[in-house]
Amino acid sequence: GYAHWKGQVLNSDELHELYEGLKLNKVNQYDYVLTGYTRDTSFLAMVVDIVQELKQQNSNLVYVCDPVMGDKWNGEGSMYVPEDLLPVYRDKVVPVADIITPNQFEAELLTGRKIHTEKEALEVMDMLHAMGPETVVITSSDLQGPLGNDYLIALGSHRKTKADGTKMTQRIRVESPKVDAVFVGTGDLFAAMLLAWTHKHPNNLKVACEKTVSAMQHVLQRTIKSAKAQAGEGNKPNSAQLELRMVQSKKDIENPEIIVKATVL
Repeated sequence: GYAHWKGQVLNSDELHELYEGLKLNKVNQYDYVLTGYTRDTSFLAMVVDIVQELKQQNSNLVYVCDPVMGDKWNGEGSMYVPEDLLPVYRDKVVPVADIITPNQFEAELLTGRKIHTEKEALEVMDMLHAMGPETVVITSSDLQGPLGNDYLIALGSHRKTKADGTKMTQRIRVESPKVDAVFVGTGDLFAAMLLAWTHKHPNNLKVACEKTVSAMQHVLQRTIKSAKAQAGEGNKPNSAQLELRMVQSKKDIENPEIIVKATVL
């Protein structure tokens, strides 16, 4: 959201070197791996190698992948990473992921199918399950829900295999009030919160999503209120004023009051 940005992009060799250091010190014991925005195909391929190695050590490791590739503006989707990342996500990353959090546009890219209705969204989530992940959450969509235009729809699907081998799928819809501002980092916050709450509620996607989305609402409402106060009456808040109020929302993040309910489909 800013006009300028500085810094370096980590490449796959540097990632490999960091990982080797963890291995040599025997501190590469993890329960979770979470990945988000990446611009480089070799880096992404290295992530897959590392996740596979970590899963050999700990078969219970959960890999949460936010396949950040693009979004829709005014109904039109566009990618903001190089297009050669798509096949790597689709063919290599998603198959080793346990939980994925694409937005509607990213879910369409991964499956090659457009979503116009909730039914189509559920079919796309089934296609994503078939690729590997047992939990799929479409974090935002332009679908119209029962509550109307002022609400943003997220959809979740959790497929688990029971002891007798039969598969069971829990599907939910979450409608949260739209906030009239452009925030940066909401997708990262969503994926991180979902990781935390699925850890606490591994077999209850409904509660995990309610806590995730409710926490998000608390953070966004606090952010917009504070941004408007800083900008002053009648002025539009800028990027700096719209920085997510994470620290100020510590209590809401740790123990969110449920203000957004999920519907089981």
